[in-house]
Amino acid sequence: MLAKLLYYFAIYPPPHSKCASNSFFGLDPWYKYLPTSDFNSSTCSIISFNILPTSKDPTSDIMFILLAVINDLLRIAGLVALGFIVYGGFQYAASQGSPDKTAKAQNTVTDALIGLAISIAALSIVSLIGSKLSGK
Repeated sequence: MLAKLLYYFAIYPPPHSKCASNSFFGLDPWYKYLPTSDFNSSTCSIISFNILPTSKDPTSDIMFILLAVINDLLRIAGLVALGFIVYGGFQYAASQGSPDKTAKAQNTVTDALIGLAISIAALSIVSLIGSKLSGK
């Protein structure tokens, strides 16, 4: 497990299917949207890294890395929202018919469902943008 965690944050990650795909608890690695032209498939290492956009390539690799990080943060936000839905359910069950506690529990579940919907919508938009820009 520790080796997989260290490999996940490696400087020279596996770029595509020829090298082993890498995921940690379902989160995407930071290099997910990097173009495959930036990798050497025989050694599974980064060949070039475009920090600034050029006239030849208007996108920078920093943008692709930020998209992957935002993607992971939105997944984590969705998991937190699911946790709040469960927490609100426990609050509702423990309210014992008290109107104040029941209303508080219903508000918790409602807010968590709204947060979950927003995170799912934002995740799909970020994934669409990342896959369109990277060509994957």
